Amino acid sequence: MTEIAAPSDEVSRRQRGFLGFVERAGNLLPEPTMIFVYLIIALMAVSAIGDWAGWSASLPYTGDEAPTGATLEGGVLTYTAASLFSEANIGKLLVDMPRTMSGFAPLGLILVIMLGAAVAERSGMFSALIRASLANAPRAILTPIVAIIGMVSHHASDAAYVVFIPLAAIVYAAAGRHPVAGLAAAFAAVSGGYAGNITPGQIDVLLFGFTQEAARIVEPGWTMNPVGNWWFILSIVIVFTPAIWFITDKVVEPRLGNWGGEADAEVKAELARSEVTADERRGLRRAGLAALAVIALYLVLTLAPGYTPLINEKVEGTAQLQPFYGALIAGFFLMFVSCGIAFGTATGSIKSADDVTRMMREGIASLAPYIVFVFFAAHFVAMFNWSRLGPILAINGAEALQAMALPAAFLLVSVLLLSSFLDLFIGSASA
Repeated sequence: MTEIAAPSDEVSRRQRGFLGFVERAGNLLPEPTMIFVYLIIALMAVSAIGDWAGWSASLPYTGDEAPTGATLEGGVLTYTAASLFSEANIGKLLVDMPRTMSGFAPLGLILVIMLGAAVAERSGMFSALIRASLANAPRAILTPIVAIIGMVSHHASDAAYVVFIPLAAIVYAAAGRHPVAGLAAAFAAVSGGYAGNITPGQIDVLLFGFTQEAARIVEPGWTMNPVGNWWFILSIVIVFTPAIWFITDKVVEPRLGNWGGEADAEVKAELARSEVTADERRGLRRAGLAALAVIALYLVLTLAPGYTPLINEKVEGTAQLQPFYGALIAGFFLMFVSCGIAFGTATGSIKSADDVTRMMREGIASLAPYIVFVFFAAHFVAMFNWSRLGPILAINGAEALQAMALPAAFLLVSVLLLSSFLDLFIGSASA
């Protein structure tokens, strides 16, 4: 008989090695909101030191007016560190506190998106869409289908974890394959392939807001396209799908042993309960028509002769599309709301306008931890700007990298490796 290891031995084994280090280090991290509280305290101390030591950075500048917080003299732009304990910065912190939070771009973006996504999720549309996408999937290509749907299911928010992962296990069992393999493939796609997708969604909007705010530390007023990450997230799907397919079918499943080849009565009952009903199929068809209507609306507002509110005719080149890019946030909102309402009215989950507003309220209520987090994150970003440490670090860091003369490819790979390493310890894209 195989001896079962004592719990202490199991814990000891888990705590060894690199992954054990990652687990221990991750457990030592404070709650995300408190991380920003500590960062603010550290920032205030560093800004005072920088102001006392006279930290500064300069670079050539061809503009006529200096950006806020900088001085321009003889074509040279200079940033000097400012203490956050100064009279001006303490006054700005207290007087502008509400404006600092409300002006934090990611907050408005995610609130708008969540109003729509809440209707789509709570109407049952996301759940039905996930279940319909796995229906009648061929056994031979079941894994790549699970991988792709898992990555696309990020649009469904919590439904990706709550519905899709256990459903994948049931579908594998029904196909005569080991359900744990389906569970592993689905989890790898949903969680491991979190950045991959076929189309941009609310996750991209959330990260877009943080990216834009961070870039504005160096270049105030800088804007970006909310779907500018599209090619990258699509390439992740192309790379991750065969990887998940190979590892699941050739590595994971063979190690699990034989499943028996037939689904038992319990599995068949679970599969029957997960089947999409006639009402849900009708709802999905109506949701598809609603999605096409939103797309058609945006095409008209962009291409209609003589009426193009989403095109800036006063400029040339890609700058003409800036209003269109800005309107994509509203587009996601309209898409989710219209599809959710179309589905809900067909299935009976939405019987009146009161149901729609209730779903929106519940969606916003689920963001309470995020809103608390944003209060401190917004103030950290704002105070970092007030201290002028951002451009000082950027300018001096760029000069140091230039002096090292490192190849661009090496720098790119280094940034990717650093981001990947930090990602091991950061469990959320928002809070």
